Amino acid sequence: MAAAPVSEVPVLETARLRLRAHHPDDHPACTALWSDPLVTRFIGGRPFSSEETWRRMLASRGLWGMLGYGYWAVEEKDGGHYVGDVGFADFRREFDPSLVGMLEFGWVLSPAVHGKGYASEAVAAATAWASATLPQMRAVCIIAPDNLASIRVAERAGFSEWQRSVYHGEPTIVFRR
Repeated sequence: MAAAPVSEVPVLETARLRLRAHHPDDHPACTALWSDPLVTRFIGGRPFSSEETWRRMLASRGLWGMLGYGYWAVEEKDGGHYVGDVGFADFRREFDPSLVGMLEFGWVLSPAVHGKGYASEAVAAATAWASATLPQMRAVCIIAPDNLASIRVAERAGFSEWQRSVYHGEPTIVFRR
């Protein structure tokens, strides 16, 4: 299930953040984020190259056109600095339980802003948008058991543990709200 495809990514604002479409000029900051081993240790387990990051950015924009939802770039309102990504997709993962047709939430923020509450703030904005726009879709997220910070963000956003599984040979917790 998907929403109507959109050509424009909606802009969401919180007290401190702006969630917006990715732009080509985000590429250097986005590459710095995704090439950081601290960031990727729970997301694929290896840093991403500049090329792989560019493809992520293209996919983020493409999700909106195909599914009517997707990922936003997260920037600080004060100064406009790109600090991460938040949003959802249907990646049709080969995974048990199947998440096909569900809103799979994801978020990643620069270590430079960890501890500021930005992840919870951005996820709350995305959750509110999804609840208003796609109320018929089940929301899920998958998190590595050792990623305690993301588990706390998920729980603050109303997610609770649903199932435990294995994805790409790694233990994974599936949360739903």
